[in-house]
Amino acid sequence: MKPASFDYLRASSEEEAVGALSKFGAGARVLAGGQSLMAILNMRLAEPEIVVDIADIPSLKSIRIDGNAVEVRAAVTQAELLSWPQLQKELPLVAAALPWVGHFQTRNRGTVCGSIAHSDPSSELPLCLAMLGAEVELRSVRGVRRLPASAFQVGMLSTARAADELVTAVRFPRHQAGEGVAFREIGRRHGDFAIVALAARASGGKTLLGVGGVADRPTVRDFGTVEGAALAEALNAFAWEMGGNDDIHASARYRRELVRRLGAKVIEEARACQS
Repeated sequence: MKPASFDYLRASSEEEAVGALSKFGAGARVLAGGQSLMAILNMRLAEPEIVVDIADIPSLKSIRIDGNAVEVRAAVTQAELLSWPQLQKELPLVAAALPWVGHFQTRNRGTVCGSIAHSDPSSELPLCLAMLGAEVELRSVRGVRRLPASAFQVGMLSTARAADELVTAVRFPRHQAGEGVAFREIGRRHGDFAIVALAARASGGKTLLGVGGVADRPTVRDFGTVEGAALAEALNAFAWEMGGNDDIHASARYRRELVRRLGAKVIEEARACQS
């Protein structure tokens, strides 16, 4: 199929982009890398009046350390973040997850913020957002606001972004000494959307486990210092609480089993690599 006709704006500044979003509201779609949007347009799942291209806005192309956060602006591609020299030191969980995001070719076009804005519950970067308690920066003609992951991610392919707002950056907390992280994923093929993706962070008496691909958004639970049979019981309860559905890729039962088995492994790995 081919997309319905629409106007196209190649914005040269954030002001021009948010001005267009203010004018057209829900009739506008933002194009950064286009790895999700182009398929949506071609299948006519969306028929916007205008597509606002932000890929060449200079102020949206940077990765920088800002205090206790790493700020990734909206035009930064996944490949650019993956090749950032400080990634492993500053964001080891993101470094572990990024190679699982799509394929080499798609990472060269797909953006970090675009994946987060699309908010697919099986995607790796929304899981990292939730696991790290990162913030999303949103800009409109009304001003700038920042939302934590818990407020930004509201459901399947749904966020708290208003129709006139542009996601301009995501701010990931910098890695803290003494914290261990781990990431694992099961998919039909490497680079496909996850059947189940799991991430863990361990520090002191706290162990967070995040799961993507089961509920309608990434789900995070603190398992503290629980281990052995008690951990197995807690993981089983967690797997059932998230629900999950049968689809063409896997059954809900299989997803629950992955949470139980891989959940224990990623928790063990994160605890083992605390330093």
